[in-house]
Amino acid sequence: MVLLISDIQQITVPTAIALGNFDGLHRGHQRVIAPVLANPSLVPTVVTFDPHPQEFFSKIPRLLLTPLPEKAAYLEKLGIKQLVLLPFTAKLAQLSPKEFIDQILINQLHAQEVSVGFNFRFGYQRAGSVADLAEIWGDRLDIISEQVMFNGVRISSSTIREALAMGDVSRASYLLGRNYILTGTVITGQKLGRTIGFPTANIQTHPQKFLPRDGVYAVRVTNNLTGDLIAPTINEVNGVMNIGIRPTIANSENPNQRAIEIHIFNWQGDLYGSEINVEIIKFLRPERKFANLDQLKAQIKADCEQAVL
Repeated sequence: MVLLISDIQQITVPTAIALGNFDGLHRGHQRVIAPVLANPSLVPTVVTFDPHPQEFFSKIPRLLLTPLPEKAAYLEKLGIKQLVLLPFTAKLAQLSPKEFIDQILINQLHAQEVSVGFNFRFGYQRAGSVADLAEIWGDRLDIISEQVMFNGVRISSSTIREALAMGDVSRASYLLGRNYILTGTVITGQKLGRTIGFPTANIQTHPQKFLPRDGVYAVRVTNNLTGDLIAPTINEVNGVMNIGIRPTIANSENPNQRAIEIHIFNWQGDLYGSEINVEIIKFLRPERKFANLDQLKAQIKADCEQAVL
């Protein structure tokens, strides 16, 4: 299990550390993390900032591909033992690159080996670079070079967000190295789906979770605790999901409130209060308003058929 550490005095040392923000833990991040797993005499550690420096300076909350609980779960699968959350404060932001190295990396983290992306910057006004780290760690510093892996586009968290915002699920999945997943707790909805023959599970995700484009998606649904598939799967799809304001049956009290609804094939039961994972397989269509419930019902039937083609 990954230890989440906010008090740097509680870490286990000596460490091999991967430094960065690692939102998404995409293919590029996985390459940065891999070297710190190689030396069994060092504790494999990921060190990141909380909050994200951009959020600290802009004062604007930042939506994340992998909020903290998801990030910890993925890091555990990779073999990381501790995730250190450096509190990003005005004091930390004022440290020079040398002070950051001496006070944080050496004196507190006892870093024996370091791995970073080629463009990692740190210290006051981001003045520190991989060259400063190389002066200290030499061949114990792994610098992961830029990756061009998808139609000439470098893998980055922002590129993945752009793909999801356009509904380009295949592109986002390739850059991540896995399908994008929404994890959430099943909550009570309007219960209108069951009246037209398509009952849905409404989920509430982490408040910082980045949601893809509004629309309808083919999905797989699993229990978050056990990983078991919920209901039978057909060609790796076992449901359809709608993200959006549901314009045909919008909530009159809050018509612009986004909702996440999943219709699970061949499923009858009570999921209220359960935490589920919704793995996004493909984008089917944008959300739109229908003239009546009969048209909506016909379209949902067509969505279900398209999802398993």
